[in-house]
Amino acid sequence: MTDVPPTDSPWTPDRVAYRQLLAGQPAYRLDQLWQGLYSHDKPPEDQTNLPKALKASLAERLAPALELAAEQLSDDGQTIKWLWNLPDQARIETVLMHYPDRSTVCVSSQAGCAMGCGFCATGQAGYDRNLTVGEILEQVVAARRATGERRLANVVFMGMGEPLANYDRLIESLHRIVADFGIGARHVAVSTVGLVPQMLRFAEEGLQVGLALSLHAANDDLRTELVPINRHHPIDELVAACQLFRERTGRRVSLEWAMIDGVNDRPSDAAELAAVARAAAAHVNLIPLNPTPGWPTVGSPPDRIESFVVELRRRGVNVTVRANRGTDIDAACGQLAAARSPGGPTSVTISTGAGAPDVTDQPRPDRPGENRAD
Repeated sequence: MTDVPPTDSPWTPDRVAYRQLLAGQPAYRLDQLWQGLYSHDKPPEDQTNLPKALKASLAERLAPALELAAEQLSDDGQTIKWLWNLPDQARIETVLMHYPDRSTVCVSSQAGCAMGCGFCATGQAGYDRNLTVGEILEQVVAARRATGERRLANVVFMGMGEPLANYDRLIESLHRIVADFGIGARHVAVSTVGLVPQMLRFAEEGLQVGLALSLHAANDDLRTELVPINRHHPIDELVAACQLFRERTGRRVSLEWAMIDGVNDRPSDAAELAAVARAAAAHVNLIPLNPTPGWPTVGSPPDRIESFVVELRRRGVNVTVRANRGTDIDAACGQLAAARSPGGPTSVTISTGAGAPDVTDQPRPDRPGENRAD
């Protein structure tokens, strides 16, 4: 597939581009249009304060990019997974997780993923293309529309794809999520398998967005087997990038670790992980491995996860265990694949975890009584 879809989303153009599209209109039209997009979550054709001719003109040039193909609701009703068709027939998935007074959306940044991590369904499915800014932001719009009385408090880039491989569009999307949707930067997180050049750039962006590194192994031989990009960016480089991120932003990186039975859950693995976490001044987030059709190994049993936690804490590491959401609808960490299953609407996998917790579930310095992340 090509890297440019046949139509643009209304949420793709920036203010400069819209100013050009609104040539000949009163200056205040830009603010009206922008407010409709980002405060009311409406495309131009649904904005009642715009002239009919202008709405028709914009609608002809810019059409919403996400077409709902399927929706699945978890058994407890608190997790929703959407399968979207894109204009060029690529497909992505988005996961919305409800909590008592707020919601978190896990968005995709690519259709598919080129990183090839074998235990991730998205990685098993391969790569189609990068998403546009509008295709990313429309996922946030859909989530805000579906939150009901709750507020959309958190956005995590832990859906399909490697966000830092779609770097420029990711950065533009982050700026608009914070500045225009009004979601605080500390309530936004980006996951990566470890693209070191982009991690170094990201550290210099001046954003207070969180960064999660999908580590999964703390020696280069095992990590290369699990996460092939490690051949190009080994662990020493990852540690240096984490250190720079901490230095530039004042925030520590979260090391994501999928617990795989008999693979990376031994005491020796905990010792290696503790050494990396201390060197990187990072927090560790353990993720019980979720099943995917193309990966034969199962997740670690609960007692081994508990022992792993004890060993990490004994070695001075701050660690949490992720409570995955939406496993029953293939919406948890590593389960997004955007392909129709024979008996249902979809069975898909995320590169680092649609089952991600709220960003605010991580230790934060502005929460008294919690372990501080910074």
